[in-house]
Amino acid sequence: MNTNDLAARVQHRIDHKTKPLGALGRLEALALQLALIQDTDEPRLEAPQLVVFAADHGIAAQGVSAYPQAVTAQMVLNMLAGGAAVSVLARQHGLALTVVDCGVAHDFAPQPGLLIAKVCHGSADSSTGPALTAAQCEQALAQGRALLQRLPGNVLLLGEMGIANTSAAALLMARLTGLPLAHCVGRGTGLDDAGLAHKTAVLQRALDRHGDVQAPRALLAALGGAEIATMVGAVLQAASERRVIVVDGFITTAAVAVAAALEPAVLPACVFAHGSAENGHARWLQALGATPLLDLGLRLGEGSGAALAWPLLQSAALLLAEMASFEAAGVSERAA
Repeated sequence: MNTNDLAARVQHRIDHKTKPLGALGRLEALALQLALIQDTDEPRLEAPQLVVFAADHGIAAQGVSAYPQAVTAQMVLNMLAGGAAVSVLARQHGLALTVVDCGVAHDFAPQPGLLIAKVCHGSADSSTGPALTAAQCEQALAQGRALLQRLPGNVLLLGEMGIANTSAAALLMARLTGLPLAHCVGRGTGLDDAGLAHKTAVLQRALDRHGDVQAPRALLAALGGAEIATMVGAVLQAASERRVIVVDGFITTAAVAVAAALEPAVLPACVFAHGSAENGHARWLQALGATPLLDLGLRLGEGSGAALAWPLLQSAALLLAEMASFEAAGVSERAA
């Protein structure tokens, strides 16, 4: 379907609903975006999948997080047991929740809600060498595509879990945007000033070590992590299938930014759920030309912001589908 024709037709429908022109604000733009993603003037949101990609990061050994690495595996188990914030929100909003072990430094017993797509037992320390080998990175990308193909529905909500993954995301941000590292590094799990200064110094060493790496795939391997790389594969596959991609916070934005560097058509398929309180996220969203739906001061990750934004997508689609036009309702339009 011709994109311009579709956009004009959907916008005409929105403008002639029983409301003043533009009165539903950003919900109108969201309804139009959903229509364009699905290439139809009657978008439907079906079987939404909230997927939490989990992995450990070798750079955690440098003391860049306020929490020990063991928390990654512990929180995966908490999610599977239904006790994490994302578990509660998924139940509330009827979202199917899947946790993917992409590279946690722990071997989980098989259990419902868990997919094993492990490429390593934690990435290597990017301040001393590449976080992932090229082969591990390619395996993670492929597994991300494959797991998405196995999931039903037409909506992917992104979540993640991994101690020190704000470090990986900040490194990717600095290299992909060209912004100073200080504009990209944040407090993560709650570092104090001394901890933040130490984290920044460690990340600068990582940037310096990989200063000659330029290509997006190579950057992903050198600076990223197994959960980010697997997420990139899932995002690429979701965009190719015209699924709506709901982006959570700072780390999921890192995955989307890498995916967009590989395939620019990814970005129009992405709905950015919220502006994270993590330093750098607002700048990165601006660089991507993205405006988040919510601003709640969140910095939890897990997909919590994506779950909270989900009802807005539902509302936008239903308003487009079910709200009457002036003509159908017999309501007089605004005088010319």
